[in-house]
Amino acid sequence: MNDRQLRNIVDGLGGKANGTPREDGFDITVASEVMAVLCLASSLSDLKERLKKIVVAYDINDNPVTCGDLKAAGAMTALLKDALKPNLVQTLEGTPAIVHGGPFANIAHGCNSVLATKTALKLADYVVTEAGFGADLGAEKFFDIKCRQAGLKPAAAVVVATVRALKMHGGLKKTELATENLGALKKGLPNLLRHVSNVKNVYGLPCAVAINRFPADTQAEIDCVKEECEKLGVKVCLSNVWAEGGKGGEELAEEVARLCEVSPSGEESFRFAYANELTTEEKIDVIVRKVYGGKGAAFTSNAKKQAERLRELGFGNLPVCIAKTQYSFSDDPQLLGAPENFEVTVRNLKVSAGAGFIVALTGDIMTMPGLPKVPAAENIDVDENGNITGLF
Repeated sequence: MNDRQLRNIVDGLGGKANGTPREDGFDITVASEVMAVLCLASSLSDLKERLKKIVVAYDINDNPVTCGDLKAAGAMTALLKDALKPNLVQTLEGTPAIVHGGPFANIAHGCNSVLATKTALKLADYVVTEAGFGADLGAEKFFDIKCRQAGLKPAAAVVVATVRALKMHGGLKKTELATENLGALKKGLPNLLRHVSNVKNVYGLPCAVAINRFPADTQAEIDCVKEECEKLGVKVCLSNVWAEGGKGGEELAEEVARLCEVSPSGEESFRFAYANELTTEEKIDVIVRKVYGGKGAAFTSNAKKQAERLRELGFGNLPVCIAKTQYSFSDDPQLLGAPENFEVTVRNLKVSAGAGFIVALTGDIMTMPGLPKVPAAENIDVDENGNITGLF
């Protein structure tokens, strides 16, 4: 499927019986809002109410048209009735795991479902949940959106890092990552340290760093990361789960368990980055300054008008979901490391009323992705015996 082709389309060209001709486009954030609704719903009835609120259009008077107005919420709920139930699966070692939901963290809120998390909390002493991409995206949205809406209070957090990624933040190309380079690593380390500082100082949680080890990582590089993180009072644990299974994650598991038991607990010290009472613009500005490390947010004239209109419609107190590149703290994917004194430009604001947040589109972020230069489909094949290859 050529995703890029669907960003801007013209439809309804078949005459009166086939609709009104108009310029349109498929926007994955619409699909993501249904995913976000599924992931943030607390029950079947809450799911239906959230689906009713999804804004799908605006009428000629610029008033929102919702799924409820179109009488579509019941049918949508019927489609999602069974999908709302968390999926119980198992790891290769037989450990129970719940896999449920998948909104993108760069353009949506990047967390699994509230129902999955709350189900797990009833079944286990410790629950580990993931939020996608860096802590400036997934973690911020997990804390400020999911935890706020669901009343969750995490006890500790783990920032996962790789030596390879830190060397890329230090200026190396992908082809240069297999060779030891302490200079590039030290140059890229401020990126990790800012993520750690955000977890500890912005959100008030005890934190550990997990280094997802690759075969080419040298001991000198591992020691370098440990030394810098320990200056912030954070323990670094090697994760060799990919090679050793559960045994490769024992050190990390023990550290996380220890952090969850410290006093005062993370649950008591946990806090949000911003208050509900702030305006949409103020919330975004706080995130840019406190979480991204920039000097503030800049709003286009169009975004300012949208913010005012959303307030008029009663959406002013909603949390914000910033759609931003995952490659940088800034809205410029080329600005690596831990940049400072940058502005994040907000060019568009739109409400995800069902999900319960306002999406802020920044920089050149696209909400409808395109295929890579070499799509994965080119490597997928089936032999004469029906064996499929190229999926992984």
